[in-house]
Amino acid sequence: MDAGVKAIRDGKNIVTDVEMVKAGIRGKKLSSFGSDIFCLIKENKIAEDASKQGTTRAALAIKTAAEMAEDGIIAIGNAPTALFEVCRLLKAKTIKPALVIGAPVGFVGCSESKEVLMRSGVPCIVVKGARGGSPVAAAIVNALIDLADM
Repeated sequence: MDAGVKAIRDGKNIVTDVEMVKAGIRGKKLSSFGSDIFCLIKENKIAEDASKQGTTRAALAIKTAAEMAEDGIIAIGNAPTALFEVCRLLKAKTIKPALVIGAPVGFVGCSESKEVLMRSGVPCIVVKGARGGSPVAAAIVNALIDLADM
């Protein structure tokens, strides 16, 4: 939690896997710290390139946007493929977020992606098992915003 609160207080950015997470974050309050929220999943180029590369839009969107969260927060609330991509980038040391929130929901790869994140050595907040979701990821970020504002 401390890493996330510090990132917000320092005006670092947040990158999300899906628009639902982004929509649930209190952006006006976050912007008072100088932070911004990015989600690239709806970009036309992401959809085109993901199809060509044989990957998911969520994974490619996170790969493309991850550098925007340098010393910031990456919040995954929907797609295990996005969390696996974050973990791959962490292992390759091509990204350096202050905190990763792992709350994808579902059964295929969900628990496994969270386990990989917890072993990464990077500060993280994880909703274990198949539970989670966009509202949970957004709520975690909003709680960090509240703590940063104290």
